[in-house]
Amino acid sequence: MEKKFHIDTLDRKILSILIKNARVTFLEVARKCCVSGAAVHQHVKRLTRLGIIKGSEFTVNPKKIGYSTCAYIGIFLEQAGLYRRVVEELLKIPEITQCHYTTGNYSIFIKIYARDNDHLRVILADGLQNIKGVSRTETFISLEESFNRQIPIPVIDEKQ
Repeated sequence: MEKKFHIDTLDRKILSILIKNARVTFLEVARKCCVSGAAVHQHVKRLTRLGIIKGSEFTVNPKKIGYSTCAYIGIFLEQAGLYRRVVEELLKIPEITQCHYTTGNYSIFIKIYARDNDHLRVILADGLQNIKGVSRTETFISLEESFNRQIPIPVIDEKQ
């Protein structure tokens, strides 16, 4: 189980600003939080060290680079104990962007981007369904991503 860390009101304010725009300068964050840039830098460093902030990244729009089909695939395993070995094989398929070990009908649930439906079929037939330990798959094509967001960071007034 992940360890929970105490984060104070300033940490929460900083996180809520950075979640909206990871490219905002520490000086701008400091102004919004009424503290020094050095204080923001130290808080961000601490939050990163604790693993609360996992990094910053640019998000590429898959459609703009030719990947127009997004699909979610439920994977049924022959045996639950094959999970780690199957995940190692899934890592070799670059079009898979997320992989989750789940409860419910599927052992593994993945998100994949393909150039089109033909490309998706090739990935399924020549890739996923040939992995030893995968008994079958169930595919859901996403018609539209309505939203994609970070978990909100509630700002708590510590004076209460």
